[in-house]
Amino acid sequence: MRPAAAPAPGDLVVARNRKYDGTAHWVVPGRYLGSDVHGHWIFQGTGEFISRPGAALYTGSDAVLLVPHTGDWVATFYDGAHPDGVELYIDLAFDLSWERIRPAVVEFHMVDMDLDVVRTRDRGLFLDDEDEFAAHRLEMHYPAELCTRMESAAAALMDAVASRRAPFDGRDAAWFTLGRTLP
Repeated sequence: MRPAAAPAPGDLVVARNRKYDGTAHWVVPGRYLGSDVHGHWIFQGTGEFISRPGAALYTGSDAVLLVPHTGDWVATFYDGAHPDGVELYIDLAFDLSWERIRPAVVEFHMVDMDLDVVRTRDRGLFLDDEDEFAAHRLEMHYPAELCTRMESAAAALMDAVASRRAPFDGRDAAWFTLGRTLP
């Protein structure tokens, strides 16, 4: 990350996701909490307005987004109030970047590659949207090496989450606590 783009605690971070063909996907605001050895942590509170083409809603629970220092993914940890029982949602992604757009406002950009590692109260851990990945692989002409990279990352993440290895070992609780103290 360029030093000028580096967020500071309390900065507004607008996550702007797009698909491989450049089309818009989710836009989600949050507040930058800080970083640790695993990456950058962003608090996304209950009642925030989020949108994507064809959908818009107010969030029903608190979340903490982890943008890793390295890797082809971002992880969103949810609290127990998530209306669908989602505990963890990891988007396989690449081209992660930061851009300061004004003082105290940073945009985080990524290309969402469809595959998701998800853990819910009811279903447990599973790989989601393999059908979407397969369809978009053809429609959007994903390069073969990028597909292999995403599939490998998904397998490694499934193992890390199942084994509760850091950062999927409960350390998000401290970031939730910090996020809930923001003004």
